[in-house]
Amino acid sequence: MKYAYVNAVLLDGTENMEPKTGLAVLTDGERITDIVPDNTDLAGYEVIDLKGKYLMPGLINMHVHLPSSGKPSKKQTDAKKLVKFALMNKLTRKLLQTICENSAKTELYSGVTTLRTVGGVENYDTIIRDRINRGEIVGPRILASNYAVSVVGGHMVGSVALGAQSVEETKELVRKVAKDKPDLIKIMITGGVLDLDENGEPGQLKMGEEYVKAACDEAHELGLKVAAHVESPHGVLVALQNGVDSIEHGAEPTEEIIEEFKKRGACHITTISPALPFAFFDRSVSNVSEAAQKCGKIVFDGIVSCAKACLKEGIPVGLGTDTGCPFITHYDMWRELVYFQEYCGVSSAYALYCATLGNAKLLGLENKTGSIEKGKCADFIVADSDPLADLEALRNLHMVVARGNIIREPKIKKYLNVEAELDKFLPRNK
Repeated sequence: MKYAYVNAVLLDGTENMEPKTGLAVLTDGERITDIVPDNTDLAGYEVIDLKGKYLMPGLINMHVHLPSSGKPSKKQTDAKKLVKFALMNKLTRKLLQTICENSAKTELYSGVTTLRTVGGVENYDTIIRDRINRGEIVGPRILASNYAVSVVGGHMVGSVALGAQSVEETKELVRKVAKDKPDLIKIMITGGVLDLDENGEPGQLKMGEEYVKAACDEAHELGLKVAAHVESPHGVLVALQNGVDSIEHGAEPTEEIIEEFKKRGACHITTISPALPFAFFDRSVSNVSEAAQKCGKIVFDGIVSCAKACLKEGIPVGLGTDTGCPFITHYDMWRELVYFQEYCGVSSAYALYCATLGNAKLLGLENKTGSIEKGKCADFIVADSDPLADLEALRNLHMVVARGNIIREPKIKKYLNVEAELDKFLPRNK
C-alpha cells in the first residue's frame, strides 16, 4: 500500500529537531519514499489525516529481556527454577516462546519499533526475530543476543546466561551462542542488585579479566560486538580494557574509565528504569531488603553519573529499559526518556533523539531507521500531544507504524499497581 500521512507536526529524530508542519510523509510498502509539501498531488496514495498530531520516529529500546514481564511479586522469584520449568517439555517450551512473542508485541504497541535483546533463554530471541522478519508474527525489528555468557556463579547464570569454568570454555560458549546467528554477544561481568553477596555490595567482579578478553576476542573474530552487564567502577574498567563495545548500566566513572571509553570507542547504555524502584520505592512496596535498597541507590547514582560524564565528554550514550526487572514493563520505554531528562539534565529533544536516531547509530542502523527521512524504513509513531513539551505524551499513542505496517489506536494490557507506584516519580508529581 502507498500511504500519505498529512496534517501532522513532524519531529524528524535529528539531534536539533524542531516541529515542522505543512509536510506529507509518503510511504510505499515499508519505505518512506518522500517528504513533500502537503499541497502536493497525492493521487495514488491512501491519505491518512493525522489532524495536527505529532509524527516522529519509532523508539529504539537498547536493553530488553523478552522472557520477563516486569510484573512484581511479593518475594524474589527463582529465575533458575522458572527457566528449568520452561524448558521441561514441548508444551512449556511453546508457552515460553508465546510469552517472549507477546513481550515483543507489547514493545511494538508501546512505540518501540526496534529493540535489542541482551540475555534470553536458549535461541528464542533469534527464533522470534526471524519469525517477525518473515511476517509470521507481529513485532518490532529485533537485534538478538540469545543466552549471555558469564562464569559459574555469575549474574543470571542458569536463567538467561551460561557459566564458564575456564577461559577455553568461555570461548566455546561464545561459539555455541554464535551458532544461532545472533546480532551481538552479551556477557555478564559483575554481579547485580538481584544477587547481592553477603557483603551487600553491588557489582562485584565475577568474570575475571582473562575471561572477558577471551569472550571479546572470540566474539570480535566472529564479527559480533559485545555488550556487558557492569555495575561497579572496577567492572567497567575491566570491561573496557578487555574489549567490550557497550557498557550496560555503568557505575561512577573515574578519569581512567573516561579515557578507556574514548580509547575503545565504546558507548554507555543508560538504564535508569530498573534502579529507580530499588533505590526509592518504600520497601513495603518493592519487597527488597534494606541492603538491596542501599545497593540500588548506589547503582542508580552510578548509572546517572556515568551517563552525565559520558555526555559531557562526547562519549555516545544510548537508552534502554532493562525490561524484566521488577516494575519494569515492556510498555514503559517512554519512562526511560523521562528519567534521562530528569536525572541527567538533557532536553526533551535530546532524550527523544537518543531514543531514536542516537540509538540507531549505536546499532549501525542509522541508514535504515531512527529518523523520518526519504529512503528510510517507515518506522514511526504518532502522539496526540507534543513530546517536546512533555515526554509523557509518548505514554499512550495514537498510531504505531513498523516497516510500513499500521497499528491504529494500539491497546496494551497494563499493570495498574505498577503504573501507580511509578507515577509517583514523574516530574509532575514531585
